[in-house]
Amino acid sequence: MKKIVLLGILLVCATLGAITAYTLNQTATPPLSLTTSYLYPTKRPLSQFNLVDQHGQAFTNQHLLHKWSLVFVGYTSCPDVCPTTMAKLAAAVQSLPPELDLQVIFLSVDPSRDTPDKLLDYVNFFNSDFIAVTAPHAQLLPLTRELGFVYAMVGEGENYQVDHSASMTLISPQGERYATVKPKLTQLSSLPQISTQNLVADLQQLTANDTL
Repeated sequence: MKKIVLLGILLVCATLGAITAYTLNQTATPPLSLTTSYLYPTKRPLSQFNLVDQHGQAFTNQHLLHKWSLVFVGYTSCPDVCPTTMAKLAAAVQSLPPELDLQVIFLSVDPSRDTPDKLLDYVNFFNSDFIAVTAPHAQLLPLTRELGFVYAMVGEGENYQVDHSASMTLISPQGERYATVKPKLTQLSSLPQISTQNLVADLQQLTANDTL
């Protein structure tokens, strides 16, 4: 009799387990089909930072909350990667649905030359809604590392250049590092590029994937 009862309990448990597994399988979020982006498995909040925007106003972690932020690192004197990427970003935001509250942030790593006035003129050329920020290197170095960027000053004198990452980082409305967007090399003789169409498609998937 005890064996029959035990067998019945085991059958019930097995049935419940199968139902639970089936339910989870039906409700699980399908994997993202990202073309040019990588979703971080663990969201990481950024350390406290203090930047200055193109209007000379303070820009802190609080400005990242309650909206998506796409951060790109560069400098206004950049001859190639920055203007190309900024133009692509300007085109991309026009194709995003209006309900996707996304702010584009240009993070200048050339604080000695990129004054607020210069940053204002630069972003206004591409999109007046874009935000441009900078800070002394003591602030920039730890922040760029957290965002997954690197940069280095090259050359001497007034005409030095800045080598920097060409990727972007997506920050969630909770102020956490969420995903990275990386350019791809399409031709051996050209610079890595991010397709505007792929960028738009990835951003829509990434932002829809987050449960706020």
